[in-house]
Amino acid sequence: MISKKWMSIAATAALSLGLLSGCGGGASQSTGGSDKSSGEQTAKIGVISFLTGSGSAYGEAITNGLKLAQDELNQENKGKLKVDLVIEDSAGKKDQAITAANKLINNDNVVGIIGPTLSGEMFAAAPIANSNGVPIMGTSTTAEGITDSGDYVFRNALPESIAIPEAVKKVVEKEKIKKVALMYSSNNDFCVSGYKTMEKTAKELGLEIVDTKTFADGDTDYSAQLTAIASKKPDAVLVSSLYKEGGLILSKAREMGLNVPFIGGNGFNSPQLVKQAGAAADNAYVGSPWYPGGSPKADEFVKKYEQKYGKKPDQFAAQAYDALYIMTTSLKNSGKADDREALKEALKGLKNFEGVTGKFQFDEKRNPVMEVKVLHVEKGEFKLVK
Repeated sequence: MISKKWMSIAATAALSLGLLSGCGGGASQSTGGSDKSSGEQTAKIGVISFLTGSGSAYGEAITNGLKLAQDELNQENKGKLKVDLVIEDSAGKKDQAITAANKLINNDNVVGIIGPTLSGEMFAAAPIANSNGVPIMGTSTTAEGITDSGDYVFRNALPESIAIPEAVKKVVEKEKIKKVALMYSSNNDFCVSGYKTMEKTAKELGLEIVDTKTFADGDTDYSAQLTAIASKKPDAVLVSSLYKEGGLILSKAREMGLNVPFIGGNGFNSPQLVKQAGAAADNAYVGSPWYPGGSPKADEFVKKYEQKYGKKPDQFAAQAYDALYIMTTSLKNSGKADDREALKEALKGLKNFEGVTGKFQFDEKRNPVMEVKVLHVEKGEFKLVK
């Protein structure tokens, strides 16, 4: 079982000392509760996820990963600690993310929040959680400045400011790239942030930027932008978009005969990109914290995920799975299942966590410290670039 060895050690250290049994007293903000008849403590954790709308595949993968981890954790800690997930749908909209955050904090009284899915949603919801002293952790929020909202804001999502430069550098070396064109969605905070990182990286690597084109989330026709870009004959195209727009861009580009490598931001890091673009997705690259088959833990996670959901997990599922283990591990390390302040401090102090995405800990700004993997789409599958 994933993390079984660790869980046994942690359970013995925390639970045998009776730390959780005392969580009702001394908590700065009481959440969850305990079953007095059994002594079992409950950690009530809120989730804000993009479950309906054009990016719902992200939210589905995230909640699948969370629920798989929840099942394992509750089995491991049966009778001692129960993880209760309270899941809210943001539909990818800032106003709904704000409403969900207020409900989880004030009505459901959660000890911490995982999500929202999009960086723009996190920029809207994180200040609310921070001002209420509730730890909030993004599993897919990769834009620059996510954790700047305050000390209660964390993420285990690999920032694009780290992933994109590593991916571009590796592809430039591999493909001998000299000239690039850029495309990005100008009405999406995550995409604008990714574009800025791409432009900065291209300049630092001494690449010639032959053209830059914008579009908006929901656009379906990219003929004008790609025609202009193709006329400049770039060696590669860098695209900051969500998977749906990215898939349409790849399909149109290949149809027009623009067969150069495309390097995407984190929006490219989804099987939905390949599903959307089909063979046109081949020769696309993306930086990622996750590659199935990277370790025995990852292999075991993939096996269990496929058994439960009938399909392979993606990066979003893997990071969400790790996120619930990270939050639960921190609750156990704090010795309190319902103390928001104690959870924040325990998250900050987490060291050498071993998840399915590899070794992990937070830096001083509560961003992840972890390895970047560069993936290449070949015949419809993501392959690790070595």
